[in-house]
Amino acid sequence: MRFVIIAAGLLLASPASAADPIQGEWIVQGGGSKVRMGVCPGDASLLCGVVSWLPAAETNDLDSKNPNAALKGRRILGSQTVMGFKQSSPGKWAGGKLYDPETGKTYSGKISMNPDGTLKVQGCVMMICEAETWKRD
Repeated sequence: MRFVIIAAGLLLASPASAADPIQGEWIVQGGGSKVRMGVCPGDASLLCGVVSWLPAAETNDLDSKNPNAALKGRRILGSQTVMGFKQSSPGKWAGGKLYDPETGKTYSGKISMNPDGTLKVQGCVMMICEAETWKRD
């Protein structure tokens, strides 16, 4: 199972969350998209993400595999794909969801900073988990 999360955050950083190293722009594993990670709209205590960049040929791609019929016509670029993560300690977030527009599936997830400054993004279905490493843009 390969899951590619094209995610990025909405990011209106509040003073309390501005210091967290996860906030900012990230290049997903493989370089096929970028994500902006930051606080969720409506709840500055949670981490969210939105797709902030796609290759030029994909900028108008629609979320056609979304199981919600009302969202199938939205553009992937700018869509929220990292949702509702709670900080468990500095640089570590859990309890949120990761949406993969390539498959239309949503995964439970964990996000954490690696010692080398990269980001580990892990998605799980049942007891099966896969992780990607994202690099700061």
